[in-house]
Amino acid sequence: MADVFDEVEEELRAARYQAIIQKGWPYAAGALLLALFVMLGVWGYNQHSRSEEAKASVTYDQGLQSLATGDLDGADAKFASLAASAPAGYRTLALMQQAGVRVQRNKPDQAALLLDQAAKIAPDYILGDAARLKAALLLMDTRSLSEIESRLTPLIDDKRPFHLMAREARAMALLQAGRPQEAQSDLSVLSLAQDVSQETRQRADAARILIQSGSAAALPAASKAAPAPVPPAASPSPFLANAGAAQ
Repeated sequence: MADVFDEVEEELRAARYQAIIQKGWPYAAGALLLALFVMLGVWGYNQHSRSEEAKASVTYDQGLQSLATGDLDGADAKFASLAASAPAGYRTLALMQQAGVRVQRNKPDQAALLLDQAAKIAPDYILGDAARLKAALLLMDTRSLSEIESRLTPLIDDKRPFHLMAREARAMALLQAGRPQEAQSDLSVLSLAQDVSQETRQRADAARILIQSGSAAALPAASKAAPAPVPPAASPSPFLANAGAAQ
């Protein structure tokens, strides 16, 4: 008798499973189709991103070639087209190159505006802070000390990529404004920093010696010796593929 009950229970269980499958298979099929569409969408987006980055790379290289031959109008046009629609990394680089063209045409204010735009869309701090630092250096002779400090101070955080360059630029701005005592803390950091360049340390030490000797009158002129230039963004780095695709 027990065998009969077991057999009946097994049949009931099988019927129950069959009913569940009959009711649930449309939902399972729909989930599988949705997953398939998502996978196809991601694949298509990645393919499109790679295609856009390849096109941007060609246009960027053409712009650099125009710069090398002195064709500023041609270079500006190439970079402008990238700045309008390229992936984020190339848009940032293109705006920075356009700023360089404005500098060659002696239009620092326009260059600073382009650098500010580049900083806003930059995919990371490396490109963004490079643009911010270049803008501050361009405006140092024409804008107020408070504006220059507001631009440079956020860049001085130890975790930012150009913090030592930004610190030197702030010290130079203070010296240029005739406020040597306020520049001493930045100069001291630069003199003691382990990862600072020898040239930067020598400039900081020279400025500190002038301050300590009381030769403050010479400091504004000495500060005209600009800090080390920010590394140029002439060629796109490997991270741009991912940065552009993420935009």
